[in-house]
Amino acid sequence: MAVNLQKGQKVNLKKENGQALSKVMVGLGWDPVENKGGGFLSSIFGGGDDIDCDASVLLCQGGKLTASKDIVYFGNLQHSSGAVRHMGDNLTGEGEGDDEQVFVDLNAVPENYDKLIFVVNIYKAESRKQHFGMIRNAFIRIIDDKGKAFCRYDLSEKDKYDGMTALIFGEIYRYKGEWKFNAIGQPTKDGDLGTLAKRFS
Repeated sequence: MAVNLQKGQKVNLKKENGQALSKVMVGLGWDPVENKGGGFLSSIFGGGDDIDCDASVLLCQGGKLTASKDIVYFGNLQHSSGAVRHMGDNLTGEGEGDDEQVFVDLNAVPENYDKLIFVVNIYKAESRKQHFGMIRNAFIRIIDDKGKAFCRYDLSEKDKYDGMTALIFGEIYRYKGEWKFNAIGQPTKDGDLGTLAKRFS
């Protein structure tokens, strides 16, 4: 496994012994807002409220998202196939390490699905006037079955993510019978998961 892939890099999902990797986990983490209730200034410039980041997975057929049931997120914690499981919503970033986790069993992904797209967005970012540049220690990563991260983005980097409200993190896709991972790393200003999903439908 290549470690810390850069944007646009691809890697075969294989273990060190050459066997196909069957399980991966995507982890999303961020620190809670410290100064809440910022008064009238927060209503003008944003902030003050908790920031709620959400990790989601889009399961695609023929490279396209074809049904809402194929979106695994806080409102649909498990795909009907059982291959993708979201471990639950974190509304504030409270807690150490990953605040949201999504587990994928690649062996259980039905044959008709050829791509899994991993995204993160800030819940109600537009109405709350929030973006990644306002969050401390925000990250998204994907790890193998040994707990080793092979791709990670730090979402609190001001020069890259200031003003951005969503990120297309990466995709796992089938290629000649094998699973590969593509590090996309594309920040966007999409206001919600539905808008993000439309990019792939």
